[in-house]
Amino acid sequence: MTYTPTEMMTVAAARALKNEDVCFVGIGLPSAACNLARLTHAPHIKLIYESGTLKTKPEVLPLSIGDGELCETALTTVSVPEIFRYWLQGGRISVGFLGGAQVDRFANLNSTVIGPYAKPKVRLPGSGGATEIATGCGQIFIIMRQGARSFVKQLDFLTSLGHGRT
Repeated sequence: MTYTPTEMMTVAAARALKNEDVCFVGIGLPSAACNLARLTHAPHIKLIYESGTLKTKPEVLPLSIGDGELCETALTTVSVPEIFRYWLQGGRISVGFLGGAQVDRFANLNSTVIGPYAKPKVRLPGSGGATEIATGCGQIFIIMRQGARSFVKQLDFLTSLGHGRT
């Protein structure tokens, strides 16, 4: 059987997660990886989504952080400020997942624009909570589609700080 690079990356990310992890989960590939871990080898992993859902156990992959599946399958839902202030800034999240359009050799990420900020070729979703996740989680996994344009010497825009060098 043949697997795509995206499928392989998702499985590799899932295997890196542990049963005792508390994960700040993003939508898309991060959610797929975290839920794969939960459904296979880490049934007690705690999934926290930016929308405020704690210990979420979705039966289907959510389409966005506002997907009703997250609230319906969460232990509880708290406010977004509580997620960031108490959980993230309080050092209670062990793993954060980030994605983006560009990453450099220092793990700095761009999820804002391709090209100059004032007149970009492509405008991307932006940071969301990525800047806080990059600095507030114990460990960061970068999970994104890979290609020659993804790994760059210098980012078009610095959205999330990696190791502090540019």
